Amino acid sequence: MINEKLFEKLTTRIKNSRNDFIELERLLTSIPALGPINGGKGEWPKAKALWQYLEKAGFGKPEEYHAPDPSVPEGTRPNLFFRLPGKKKSPTIWFLTHLDVVPPGEGWNQDPFTLKVEADRVIGRGVEDNQQGLVSTVMAARAFIDEKIAPEYPVALVFVSDEETGSKFGVQYLLDNHRLFAPEDIIVVPDAGLPDGRMIEVAEKSILWLRVDTAGQQCHASTPHLGKNALLAAAKLMTKAEEIRKKFGQKDPIFDPPHSTFEPTKKPANGIENVNTIPGKDTFFFDCRILPSYNSLEVLEFVKQKAREVEQEMAGNGYYSNNPVKIEVSIFHHEPSAPATPADAPVVGALKEAIKKVYGVEGKPMGIGGGTVAALLRRKGYKAVVWSKMDELAHQPNEYAKIDNLIGDAQVFAYLCLKPSW
Repeated sequence: MINEKLFEKLTTRIKNSRNDFIELERLLTSIPALGPINGGKGEWPKAKALWQYLEKAGFGKPEEYHAPDPSVPEGTRPNLFFRLPGKKKSPTIWFLTHLDVVPPGEGWNQDPFTLKVEADRVIGRGVEDNQQGLVSTVMAARAFIDEKIAPEYPVALVFVSDEETGSKFGVQYLLDNHRLFAPEDIIVVPDAGLPDGRMIEVAEKSILWLRVDTAGQQCHASTPHLGKNALLAAAKLMTKAEEIRKKFGQKDPIFDPPHSTFEPTKKPANGIENVNTIPGKDTFFFDCRILPSYNSLEVLEFVKQKAREVEQEMAGNGYYSNNPVKIEVSIFHHEPSAPATPADAPVVGALKEAIKKVYGVEGKPMGIGGGTVAALLRRKGYKAVVWSKMDELAHQPNEYAKIDNLIGDAQVFAYLCLKPSW
């Protein structure tokens, strides 16, 4: 059991710091941290502002593990570690959050990079993804500093770059170039959750993005027999999605949704702007999130089989018998599922205790279809979990984070840092 007296002191400090939560969100939101792929210049301005804030708050100097990247003005992408010493030497409790955000997109009711406080929420790009986790972990650690309480074990706050565009210059760079984590360490990634706070994410599905290119023959729409309709071929293959779902139809109740998903998504322009021309080429994408019980490459082969069926179907059509269309299915992006963190891992049990204490709900180990950096850590043998209490507004216009969630999550993280044994 944790020291209840110390937890009460930390909780009081955290609850009384409501304005500090808001002001740190305001600071971070005002500095767009967009990677070059997303049209920005990287994370350094935001990292420097956070660095200055943390030093002023008593965190001391950070460890720096910056990834070389000639595409940004500074030539590197920042990865910063701030540590608090613990009463014992190991394991280390890691809280890992990311600095970068996605572009604002359309549909905002305000300037997305000017924080708006409305009733019980803060609104702006990045306030939830991933500033809710970032701010909550900072404020939890700051409570220890302000109350002059030592955590039971060393605590490390990690702020990484490039999470939104692949983590090549963030977590993947750290794992490939530095020995920082130990197998017994406790690693929490506060970057996903449910509105009631019960989900403790321990597993992720494989991600398979497929590009489908259809090649035909452009012609006038009034004489389709003289051409090969690439758009029609693409549409026919899209309708095979239900057959793919049935083929890979197993369910696993740990995941939400409990089945694999196969969805046509992106549809680039095919070069035809007028109505009366049949396109000779077309492209679309499948987003597949596949349960770990399946080999994702089997999905690729099955989609290719469905593509051959569409080719044969169209070849049997009187219009196209002399001009069969060709369909190429290729991998656009592939992330095989990582080994799951065991549901009985110490960090899962501790989070259940903390969630129950702070929010009064029963935490539940679950899996998701989205991808987080926890998968990168799990592939290296680290038992990482993902947890926050949030409404999941990531990447949406008018993104918000509830202030009570910011404060409550900080209490959960403080609880973990008081855990007397792991």
